Amino acid sequence: CYLCARMRRGYLYAKAKELGCNKIALGHHKSDVIETTLMAMLYGGQIQGMLPRLKSKNFDGLELIRPLYCVNEQDVLKWKEGNGLDFIACACKFTENTAKEAVFSARKRVKQLIAELKKENPCVEDNIFQSIHNVQLDTLVRYKTNGTEVSFLQKFDD
Repeated sequence: CYLCARMRRGYLYAKAKELGCNKIALGHHKSDVIETTLMAMLYGGQIQGMLPRLKSKNFDGLELIRPLYCVNEQDVLKWKEGNGLDFIACACKFTENTAKEAVFSARKRVKQLIAELKKENPCVEDNIFQSIHNVQLDTLVRYKTNGTEVSFLQKFDD
């Protein structure tokens, strides 16, 4: 869940700083990027991606990298199985209850939606992924860059 992810990230940053590290590598893969992009649009009302590399705002000199950014989830799972590995699931009670019960999960729903869309268009995942690498800013009504809002109206004198 979001809260657990934030707590884990905070711990990782603090521990990395303590150990003198300058980077933290996370396991987000291409499917995570695609799902997060759609979740932001469908449930957050915004167009937002997930960067493969970013500087920490709270821990000076520390970067977050996502080396699996271009790797599909299915390839990660095949690699896991081929190497006889088990991935640790989140131990959060909320996540545990969500898995057991019919509790709504935006990520699960987006995964289902993508699977449905792939039946019609096998390229849908690649198209979504490519869309965040091919943004046409001059066609957007408004966007933010470095915390500053830019409106299409700024192009007009009246």
